[in-house]
Amino acid sequence: MGRVEGKVALVTGGGSGIGAATCRTLAREGAAVAAVDYRLEQAEAVAREITEEGGRAIAVQADVRKEPDMQAAVGRTVDELGGLTTVFANAGINGMQCPIEEMTLEEWHATIDTNLTGTFLTIKHAIPHLRAGGGGSVVVTASVNGFKLFSAAGYSAYSSSKAGQVAYAKMAAQELARWDIRVNVICPGAIKTNIGERTYQRNLEKVRWDVKMPGRGGGQQGQPAEDDAGTLQRFPPLYGRSAEASEVADLVLFLASDESRYITGAELLIDAGFTLLRG
Repeated sequence: MGRVEGKVALVTGGGSGIGAATCRTLAREGAAVAAVDYRLEQAEAVAREITEEGGRAIAVQADVRKEPDMQAAVGRTVDELGGLTTVFANAGINGMQCPIEEMTLEEWHATIDTNLTGTFLTIKHAIPHLRAGGGGSVVVTASVNGFKLFSAAGYSAYSSSKAGQVAYAKMAAQELARWDIRVNVICPGAIKTNIGERTYQRNLEKVRWDVKMPGRGGGQQGQPAEDDAGTLQRFPPLYGRSAEASEVADLVLFLASDESRYITGAELLIDAGFTLLRG
């Protein structure tokens, strides 16, 4: 028996990065998975990989910013996979990074609508099905930015969206607990994903603070390097490297499983001590 045997999971942003890694991890542990992504080809590749390994998965094309899309995505998951017990509201973008007075309303909405409104719509339409099934687990991908870290130049829209996700998840946790629906937030630090594909920057030199931190890694395979004084240096402190998407997926697996049945409304940092030095 897998750790999430018999569960049905909907994963937004399921075509790449943390979402794809989580789809694979949940499927290996016994869950049926709907990989939801606006890029259908990537979602199909993930679903195909899972089914070829003997798991159950479907690919669903949806734009998390659009209510009809998310309503249909949830409905298709329930119809084709037989219910819904687990939701991973993960889809997100960095969006535009620039000085606040230079950010257009369109750029602001692109980030807020994807990260925050997308989370709202995903959970909203999942609630009736989670409730009908006797409860379940919802996990939201926020970030250290907007929760512990407020020093990234030009991140006003991104950090606002991530702070909003934390608040929204906490409100959902207390509201939905009466139906045994748990809601928790993960706050990753540096993760090896393709989120940089939708990251845009301009004129950050106007708002960047010149603060020097230890170098990332420096030694072989994450081992610490020595500075000129012979002091060991690495950043982040634990391992001195960015996390693999699969390492984040392991945390989501725990929160999706019954092992975390008494946890709700929590924010879990997964940043290798990143914010212990920078937060």
